[in-house]
Amino acid sequence: MRLIIRDDAEAASAYAANYIVQRIKEFAPIPSNPFVLGLPTGSSPLGIYRILVDKFKAGEVSFENVVTFNMDEYMGIPRDHPQSYHTFMWHHLFRHININPQNVHILNGNAPDAEAECLAYESAILAAGGIDLFLAGIGEDGHIAFNEPGSSLASRTRPKTLAYDTVLANSRFFDSDIDKVPRMALTVGVQTVMDAREVVAIVLGARKAPALQKCVEGGVNHMWTLSALQLHPHAMIVCDDDAVLELQVKTVKYFKSIEQVARSQGFEQSLPSKLRTRNTNPSINEPLVTTNGTANWSTNSSTYTPPPTIHDAPQSALLAARYPIPVERSKSPVFDSMSSRIQDGPVFVGVMTPPDELPDQGYHSDGSMNGSLKGHTNESSERAVENSNA
Repeated sequence: MRLIIRDDAEAASAYAANYIVQRIKEFAPIPSNPFVLGLPTGSSPLGIYRILVDKFKAGEVSFENVVTFNMDEYMGIPRDHPQSYHTFMWHHLFRHININPQNVHILNGNAPDAEAECLAYESAILAAGGIDLFLAGIGEDGHIAFNEPGSSLASRTRPKTLAYDTVLANSRFFDSDIDKVPRMALTVGVQTVMDAREVVAIVLGARKAPALQKCVEGGVNHMWTLSALQLHPHAMIVCDDDAVLELQVKTVKYFKSIEQVARSQGFEQSLPSKLRTRNTNPSINEPLVTTNGTANWSTNSSTYTPPPTIHDAPQSALLAARYPIPVERSKSPVFDSMSSRIQDGPVFVGVMTPPDELPDQGYHSDGSMNGSLKGHTNESSERAVENSNA
């Protein structure tokens, strides 16, 4: 993981914005192979968005062939609410650049079936070919997206209850009235972010310093979900001087020194060519998108077809039709009382086959192995031991 330290928020934002522009240009997106960008909200990325808009207006970058997926959205407030993340993104970025509205994906916090909405979002990311670069911010408690302390590091897009500290911090956007702040949100999971080919986190200000210290100098910890970036092969944190106040002096000097050496040698973070440009040949690795928005591993398409927009879908059944959802992930488990599991007869858990339905060959009626099968198993084990010793 790289740590890029700049003097102030403006310089840090400029570095991150320039990096994103560089990645888009290197990728050279075309209609059939767009650059897929994950985006955050909040105060941290505002400087980045402003610079991206300026660079677009100056003709330095085009977003025509860029597809975006936002990290999260509040539940229970209208889409056109002044503090909804739909409003935020269109106000600060999308309406100022040449992005195709069909290429913009933001979770619907008012979906009638929140879980189906989240599963559809994951399917839409897969259909787009995965996220090339995920830009992220962090909360004061070290959360990434709305993955609050204690979130599973293997989590996927889902509804999430917001921690009190997050509600309190976000009240500044709601007239400093904590009662106006939504208590739940839809958010991508930690693993959703980790699946991106590259992750760039922007961390600004002294209030984020304790969280940055935990995430850089501490171990991987679900109480500080940004710390999961330690496990990502292409992760980078861009921060200002105020954000590193809690880091040890030697840590700051270390990251500054390796950046200085790298720049003197003409080296910057580079991705393998396959990750940097993504493969347009569907016969090798990555699915392309068919006209119905599903991943197709065998056919090519002359243009990228965005998955059908999900924020207008009125029913979960419509979502299910648009985005195939694996049966095993269709619903979260419902925990019942232990008494409901007590039955008169024998109970078999999961997909275990009852003894009376086991095949006759190799088993007794009580489900135990017969002698011949045991002998075969032992012989196989002995051969395996011999081979390993050899």
